[in-house]
Amino acid sequence: MFVAASTRCWPDLELQASIELLQDLDFTAIEIAIHESSAHCRPSDVLSDEDRGIQLLRHTHRLEISGYSVELDSTGEQHYTDFEGICRIAKATKVVNIAVPSSEKGTPFNEEVEHLRRLVAIAEGEGVRVNVRSMLGCLSEDPDTLLVLCNNVDGLGVTLDPSVPLVAAHENPAAGKTMAGGKGFDQILKFVHNVHLRDTRKDAFQVSVGQGEVDYGKLVTQLEREKYTRALTVDMTPMEDYDHRVELRKLRRLLETLI
Repeated sequence: MFVAASTRCWPDLELQASIELLQDLDFTAIEIAIHESSAHCRPSDVLSDEDRGIQLLRHTHRLEISGYSVELDSTGEQHYTDFEGICRIAKATKVVNIAVPSSEKGTPFNEEVEHLRRLVAIAEGEGVRVNVRSMLGCLSEDPDTLLVLCNNVDGLGVTLDPSVPLVAAHENPAAGKTMAGGKGFDQILKFVHNVHLRDTRKDAFQVSVGQGEVDYGKLVTQLEREKYTRALTVDMTPMEDYDHRVELRKLRRLLETLI
């Protein structure tokens, strides 16, 4: 295992400025967010000129790219065409893992399965692995649903975010009974290919490091049991009244003591 940081940690900065700050904080690996809502790297920009996009993404000041987090605004067939372009760029930049969002809660399950199957098939053609992100308000919010998705989509992985089931259990007490036993969480660990981390309380998605309820030690032990060797990705956004550099450094150091 190794510690990485997402460029989403500095959402309002240009990509190079974000990378430089993370390097200054002694991170050695990064996950680059390629989101249409991003201030620093949009899919439409890198896809409009793939060669230029590849050069932009390669300029990482010698930091290893642990993966890409991708959010496309396009729909219909254009969505899959755009995703294929992102996979070509990933192959050219030697990136294996791409994290994608799942659909909102209420989306028909079979529709989500077919969508993810298409993404996985496209990615496999370029030697890339698709990981669906656990996200609040989405089908992937529930670990049991994530497990069923992975069992129905061969080759699908998970970008695990322990904050999501923690907050979801608080908002939905019925789900909390499942999470209290750890059943769903344990079952999806074998599908995990990336992890997003911050500190969290049941009533607050992000809090200062050390003030939350995420059990990093237990998580690392669980991942070691599954022979997980990939990134623990710090994914924190700035908080009012806190020095963001200090928060990022605290979590990096904490995680490094555990691996």
